[in-house]
Amino acid sequence: MATSAPIARDVQLQIQSWTARLAGVQRASNHSINGYLRDVSSFLAFLFRHQAATVTLSTLQAIEERDVRAWLAWRRSVGLAQSSNARALSAVKTFFRFLNSDAGLNNLSVLQVSGPKLNKPLPKSPNEEQADSTLEALNDAAERAEWIAARDHAIACLMYGCGLRIGEALGLAVQAIGEETTTLTIRGKGDKTRNVPLLKVVRDAVMAYKHICPILGEGKAPLFIGLRGKPLQPAVFQRTLRTLRRQMGLPESLTPHALRHAFATHLLSRGAELRDIQELLGHSSLSTTQRYTHVDATRLLDAYNKAHPGA
Repeated sequence: MATSAPIARDVQLQIQSWTARLAGVQRASNHSINGYLRDVSSFLAFLFRHQAATVTLSTLQAIEERDVRAWLAWRRSVGLAQSSNARALSAVKTFFRFLNSDAGLNNLSVLQVSGPKLNKPLPKSPNEEQADSTLEALNDAAERAEWIAARDHAIACLMYGCGLRIGEALGLAVQAIGEETTTLTIRGKGDKTRNVPLLKVVRDAVMAYKHICPILGEGKAPLFIGLRGKPLQPAVFQRTLRTLRRQMGLPESLTPHALRHAFATHLLSRGAELRDIQELLGHSSLSTTQRYTHVDATRLLDAYNKAHPGA
Protein backbone atom coordinates (compact mmCIF):
# COMPACT_ATOMS: atom_id res chain seq x y z
CA MET A 1 0.00 0.00 0.00
CA ALA A 2 1.37 3.42 -0.98
CA THR A 3 1.66 5.33 2.30
CA SER A 4 4.49 6.88 4.27
CA ALA A 5 2.95 5.81 7.58
CA PRO A 6 4.35 2.77 9.43
CA ILE A 7 1.71 0.07 9.04
CA ALA A 8 1.90 -3.16 10.99
CA ARG A 9 2.11 -6.44 9.13
CA ASP A 10 -1.33 -7.55 10.33
CA VAL A 11 -2.95 -4.45 8.78
CA GLN A 12 -1.02 -4.89 5.53
CA LEU A 13 -2.27 -8.48 5.22
CA GLN A 14 -5.86 -7.40 5.79
CA ILE A 15 -5.54 -4.71 3.14
CA GLN A 16 -4.27 -7.30 0.67
CA SER A 17 -7.22 -9.58 1.50
CA TRP A 18 -9.65 -6.69 1.23
CA THR A 19 -8.43 -5.56 -2.20
CA ALA A 20 -8.51 -9.18 -3.39
CA ARG A 21 -12.13 -9.35 -2.26
CA LEU A 22 -12.93 -6.11 -4.09
CA ALA A 23 -11.36 -7.40 -7.30
CA GLY A 24 -12.67 -10.96 -7.12
CA VAL A 25 -16.04 -11.13 -5.43
CA GLN A 26 -17.19 -7.56 -6.02
CA ARG A 27 -15.50 -7.23 -9.42
CA ALA A 28 -14.39 -3.67 -8.73
CA SER A 29 -12.27 -2.03 -11.42
CA ASN A 30 -8.60 -1.27 -10.90
CA HIS A 31 -9.50 2.41 -10.94
CA SER A 32 -12.00 1.93 -8.09
CA ILE A 33 -9.61 -0.21 -6.06
CA ASN A 34 -6.83 2.35 -6.42
CA GLY A 35 -9.22 5.05 -5.28
CA TYR A 36 -10.19 3.00 -2.21
CA LEU A 37 -6.52 2.46 -1.39
CA ARG A 38 -5.68 6.16 -1.67
CA ASP A 39 -8.48 7.11 0.68
CA VAL A 40 -7.72 4.40 3.24
CA SER A 41 -4.01 5.25 3.02
CA SER A 42 -4.86 8.87 3.81
CA PHE A 43 -6.78 7.74 6.87
CA LEU A 44 -4.04 5.42 8.12
CA ALA A 45 -1.38 8.07 7.57
CA PHE A 46 -3.47 10.52 9.59
CA LEU A 47 -3.81 7.98 12.40
CA PHE A 48 -0.04 7.59 12.54
CA ARG A 49 0.44 11.35 12.81
CA HIS A 50 -2.50 11.70 15.18
CA GLN A 51 -1.35 8.99 17.59
CA ALA A 52 2.41 8.94 16.86
CA ALA A 53 2.45 5.14 16.76
CA THR A 54 2.52 2.34 14.22
CA VAL A 55 -1.00 1.50 13.02
CA THR A 56 -2.00 -2.04 14.02
CA LEU A 57 -5.28 -3.95 14.08
CA SER A 58 -5.46 -3.09 17.76
CA THR A 59 -5.21 0.58 16.77
CA LEU A 60 -8.12 0.17 14.36
CA GLN A 61 -10.14 -1.69 16.97
CA ALA A 62 -9.79 1.28 19.32
CA ILE A 63 -10.74 3.97 16.78
CA GLU A 64 -13.60 6.19 17.95
CA GLU A 65 -15.97 8.50 16.12
CA ARG A 66 -13.99 11.53 17.27
CA ASP A 67 -10.87 10.16 15.54
CA VAL A 68 -12.71 9.90 12.24
CA ARG A 69 -14.19 13.36 12.64
CA ALA A 70 -10.72 14.73 13.37
CA TRP A 71 -9.50 13.17 10.11
CA LEU A 72 -12.37 14.74 8.18
CA ALA A 73 -11.66 18.10 9.82
CA TRP A 74 -8.02 17.84 8.75
CA ARG A 75 -9.06 17.08 5.17
CA ARG A 76 -11.26 20.18 5.16
CA SER A 77 -8.45 22.28 6.61
CA VAL A 78 -6.17 21.41 3.69
CA GLY A 79 -8.84 22.41 1.18
CA LEU A 80 -10.25 19.05 0.11
CA ALA A 81 -13.78 19.28 -1.26
CA GLN A 82 -16.74 17.89 0.62
CA SER A 83 -17.45 15.49 -2.24
CA SER A 84 -13.91 14.15 -1.92
CA ASN A 85 -14.28 13.82 1.85
CA ALA A 86 -17.58 11.97 1.48
CA ARG A 87 -15.98 9.53 -0.96
CA ALA A 88 -12.99 8.99 1.35
CA LEU A 89 -15.23 8.31 4.35
CA SER A 90 -17.20 5.81 2.28
CA ALA A 91 -13.95 3.97 1.41
CA VAL A 92 -12.89 3.83 5.06
CA LYS A 93 -16.30 2.51 6.08
CA THR A 94 -16.06 -0.16 3.38
CA PHE A 95 -12.67 -1.21 4.76
CA PHE A 96 -14.00 -1.39 8.33
CA ARG A 97 -16.98 -3.47 7.26
CA PHE A 98 -14.49 -5.93 5.82
CA LEU A 99 -12.42 -5.87 9.03
CA ASN A 100 -15.53 -6.48 11.12
CA SER A 101 -16.66 -9.41 9.02
CA ASP A 102 -13.33 -11.04 8.10
CA ALA A 103 -10.62 -9.86 10.50
CA GLY A 104 -12.31 -10.32 13.84
CA LEU A 105 -12.74 -6.64 14.59
CA ASN A 106 -15.83 -5.37 16.33
CA ASN A 107 -15.68 -1.63 15.73
CA LEU A 108 -18.97 0.00 14.80
CA SER A 109 -17.87 3.52 15.74
CA VAL A 110 -16.46 4.29 12.28
CA LEU A 111 -19.70 3.20 10.66
CA GLN A 112 -21.68 5.63 12.82
CA VAL A 113 -19.95 8.75 11.48
CA SER A 114 -22.21 10.78 9.22
CA GLY A 115 -20.81 11.86 5.89
CA PRO A 116 -20.31 15.53 4.98
CA LYS A 117 -23.44 17.27 3.79
CA LEU A 118 -23.22 17.85 0.07
CA ASN A 119 -24.92 20.76 -1.65
CA LYS A 120 -26.72 19.79 -4.78
CA PRO A 121 -25.37 21.78 -7.71
CA LEU A 122 -27.72 24.43 -8.95
CA PRO A 123 -28.74 24.14 -12.58
CA LYS A 124 -27.40 26.93 -14.75
CA SER A 125 -30.01 29.65 -14.90
CA PRO A 126 -31.06 31.15 -18.22
CA ASN A 127 -30.24 34.81 -18.62
CA GLU A 128 -33.04 37.35 -18.91
CA GLU A 129 -33.06 37.24 -22.70
CA GLN A 130 -33.27 33.44 -22.75
CA ALA A 131 -36.04 33.45 -20.16
CA ASP A 132 -38.07 35.99 -22.14
CA SER A 133 -37.54 34.05 -25.37
CA THR A 134 -38.70 30.86 -23.68
CA LEU A 135 -41.88 32.47 -22.37
CA GLU A 136 -42.68 33.93 -25.79
CA ALA A 137 -42.08 30.64 -27.58
CA LEU A 138 -44.28 28.72 -25.13
CA ASN A 139 -47.11 31.12 -25.93
CA ASP A 140 -46.79 30.46 -29.65
CA ALA A 141 -49.72 28.30 -30.81
CA ALA A 142 -48.34 27.62 -34.30
CA GLU A 143 -47.88 23.88 -33.64
CA ARG A 144 -50.18 23.39 -30.65
CA ALA A 145 -53.76 24.09 -29.67
CA GLU A 146 -54.14 27.67 -28.52
CA TRP A 147 -55.27 26.72 -25.02
CA ILE A 148 -52.33 24.33 -24.56
CA ALA A 149 -49.88 27.03 -25.60
CA ALA A 150 -51.56 29.41 -23.16
CA ARG A 151 -51.40 26.75 -20.44
CA ASP A 152 -47.68 26.12 -20.91
CA HIS A 153 -46.99 29.84 -21.02
CA ALA A 154 -48.89 30.35 -17.76
CA ILE A 155 -46.96 27.55 -16.02
CA ALA A 156 -43.64 29.02 -17.10
CA CYS A 157 -44.73 32.48 -15.96
CA LEU A 158 -45.54 31.13 -12.50
CA MET A 159 -42.13 29.48 -12.23
CA TYR A 160 -40.13 32.43 -13.53
CA GLY A 161 -42.37 35.19 -12.19
CA CYS A 162 -43.18 33.71 -8.76
CA GLY A 163 -40.35 31.23 -8.17
CA LEU A 164 -42.68 28.25 -7.90
CA ARG A 165 -41.49 24.67 -8.15
CA ILE A 166 -43.18 22.80 -10.97
CA GLY A 167 -45.09 20.66 -8.47
CA GLU A 168 -46.33 23.79 -6.72
CA ALA A 169 -47.53 25.33 -9.98
CA LEU A 170 -49.28 22.17 -11.12
CA GLY A 171 -50.83 21.76 -7.69
CA LEU A 172 -52.80 25.01 -7.91
CA ALA A 173 -56.59 24.87 -7.99
CA VAL A 174 -58.76 26.85 -10.40
CA GLN A 175 -59.93 29.10 -7.58
CA ALA A 176 -56.36 30.01 -6.56
CA ILE A 177 -56.06 32.75 -9.19
CA GLY A 178 -58.78 35.17 -10.23
CA GLU A 179 -59.03 38.57 -11.89
CA GLU A 180 -58.16 40.41 -8.66
CA THR A 181 -55.65 38.00 -7.11
CA THR A 182 -52.46 39.73 -6.00
CA THR A 183 -50.98 37.11 -3.67
CA LEU A 184 -50.67 33.34 -3.91
CA THR A 185 -50.66 31.06 -0.89
CA ILE A 186 -48.34 28.18 -1.72
CA ARG A 187 -47.99 24.93 0.20
CA GLY A 188 -44.46 23.76 -0.49
CA LYS A 189 -41.95 21.21 0.74
CA GLY A 190 -42.48 19.92 4.24
CA ASP A 191 -46.10 21.11 4.05
CA LYS A 192 -44.86 24.66 4.73
CA THR A 193 -47.02 27.55 3.58
CA ARG A 194 -45.71 30.81 2.13
CA ASN A 195 -47.28 33.85 0.48
CA VAL A 196 -45.95 34.92 -2.91
CA PRO A 197 -46.80 38.18 -4.70
CA LEU A 198 -48.56 37.60 -8.01
CA LEU A 199 -47.32 39.98 -10.68
CA LYS A 200 -49.95 41.35 -13.04
CA VAL A 201 -48.17 39.89 -16.06
CA VAL A 202 -48.29 36.44 -14.46
CA ARG A 203 -51.94 36.82 -13.45
CA ASP A 204 -52.83 37.94 -16.97
CA ALA A 205 -51.11 34.86 -18.42
CA VAL A 206 -53.06 32.55 -16.12
CA MET A 207 -56.36 34.30 -16.80
CA ALA A 208 -55.77 34.16 -20.57
CA TYR A 209 -55.40 30.38 -20.22
CA LYS A 210 -58.49 30.08 -18.01
CA HIS A 211 -60.63 32.04 -20.46
CA ILE A 212 -59.87 29.80 -23.45
CA CYS A 213 -59.41 26.37 -21.85
CA PRO A 214 -62.41 24.36 -23.09
CA ILE A 215 -62.46 21.72 -20.35
CA LEU A 216 -61.50 23.59 -17.20
CA GLY A 217 -63.30 22.75 -13.97
CA GLU A 218 -64.23 25.05 -11.12
CA GLY A 219 -63.34 25.73 -7.50
CA LYS A 220 -60.87 23.18 -6.16
CA ALA A 221 -60.46 21.42 -9.52
CA PRO A 222 -56.87 21.42 -10.85
CA LEU A 223 -55.94 24.61 -12.67
CA PHE A 224 -53.60 22.95 -15.17
CA ILE A 225 -54.95 19.95 -17.02
CA GLY A 226 -54.05 17.70 -19.91
CA LEU A 227 -55.92 16.88 -23.10
CA ARG A 228 -58.32 14.54 -21.28
CA GLY A 229 -59.08 16.92 -18.47
CA LYS A 230 -56.92 15.17 -15.88
CA PRO A 231 -54.29 16.97 -13.78
CA LEU A 232 -51.26 17.82 -15.90
CA GLN A 233 -48.22 15.69 -15.12
CA PRO A 234 -44.80 17.36 -14.76
CA ALA A 235 -43.31 15.11 -17.44
CA VAL A 236 -45.63 16.63 -20.06
CA PHE A 237 -44.39 20.16 -19.42
CA GLN A 238 -40.79 18.95 -19.13
CA ARG A 239 -41.09 17.29 -22.53
CA THR A 240 -42.57 20.44 -24.09
CA LEU A 241 -39.74 22.57 -22.74
CA ARG A 242 -37.13 20.06 -23.89
CA THR A 243 -38.50 20.10 -27.44
CA LEU A 244 -38.70 23.89 -27.43
CA ARG A 245 -35.16 24.55 -26.25
CA ARG A 246 -33.76 22.23 -28.91
CA GLN A 247 -35.76 23.96 -31.62
CA MET A 248 -34.52 27.34 -30.41
CA GLY A 249 -30.93 26.27 -29.80
CA LEU A 250 -31.17 27.06 -26.09
CA PRO A 251 -28.92 25.27 -23.59
CA GLU A 252 -29.91 21.84 -22.26
CA SER A 253 -29.68 23.31 -18.78
CA LEU A 254 -32.90 25.23 -19.43
CA THR A 255 -35.21 22.95 -17.47
CA PRO A 256 -38.44 23.80 -15.62
CA HIS A 257 -36.49 24.05 -12.36
CA ALA A 258 -33.98 26.39 -14.02
CA LEU A 259 -36.83 28.88 -14.50
CA ARG A 260 -37.28 28.95 -10.71
CA HIS A 261 -33.55 29.46 -10.29
CA ALA A 262 -33.65 32.28 -12.83
CA PHE A 263 -36.31 33.94 -10.69
CA ALA A 264 -33.88 33.93 -7.73
CA THR A 265 -30.70 34.88 -9.55
CA HIS A 266 -32.32 37.71 -11.50
CA LEU A 267 -33.84 39.12 -8.31
CA LEU A 268 -30.44 38.93 -6.63
CA SER A 269 -28.67 40.64 -9.52
CA ARG A 270 -31.15 43.54 -9.29
CA GLY A 271 -30.52 44.10 -5.60
CA ALA A 272 -33.10 41.95 -3.79
CA GLU A 273 -32.18 40.87 -0.25
CA LEU A 274 -31.34 37.22 0.42
CA ARG A 275 -33.85 37.03 3.27
CA ASP A 276 -36.64 38.15 0.94
CA ILE A 277 -35.60 35.66 -1.72
CA GLN A 278 -35.52 32.96 0.94
CA GLU A 279 -39.14 33.69 1.85
CA LEU A 280 -40.25 33.80 -1.77
CA LEU A 281 -38.60 30.47 -2.59
CA GLY A 282 -39.81 28.76 0.57
CA HIS A 283 -36.35 27.76 1.77
CA SER A 284 -36.30 26.76 5.43
CA SER A 285 -32.63 27.70 5.76
CA LEU A 286 -30.86 30.83 4.55
CA SER A 287 -27.81 28.69 3.75
CA THR A 288 -29.78 27.10 0.91
CA THR A 289 -30.58 30.50 -0.56
CA GLN A 290 -26.99 31.68 -0.11
CA ARG A 291 -25.90 29.32 -2.87
CA TYR A 292 -27.35 31.86 -5.28
CA THR A 293 -24.70 34.38 -4.26
CA HIS A 294 -22.13 32.03 -5.80
CA VAL A 295 -24.22 31.66 -8.95
CA ASP A 296 -24.57 35.42 -9.30
CA ALA A 297 -20.87 36.02 -8.57
CA THR A 298 -20.00 33.52 -11.26
CA ARG A 299 -22.27 35.33 -13.73
CA LEU A 300 -20.73 38.70 -12.89
CA LEU A 301 -17.18 37.34 -13.22
CA ASP A 302 -18.04 35.84 -16.60
CA ALA A 303 -19.44 39.18 -17.77
CA TYR A 304 -16.31 40.94 -16.46
CA ASN A 305 -13.98 38.54 -18.28
CA LYS A 306 -15.86 39.06 -21.53
CA ALA A 307 -16.19 42.83 -21.35
CA HIS A 308 -13.33 44.35 -19.38
CA PRO A 309 -10.42 45.47 -21.59
CA GLY A 310 -7.91 44.33 -18.99
CA ALA A 311 -9.40 40.87 -18.47
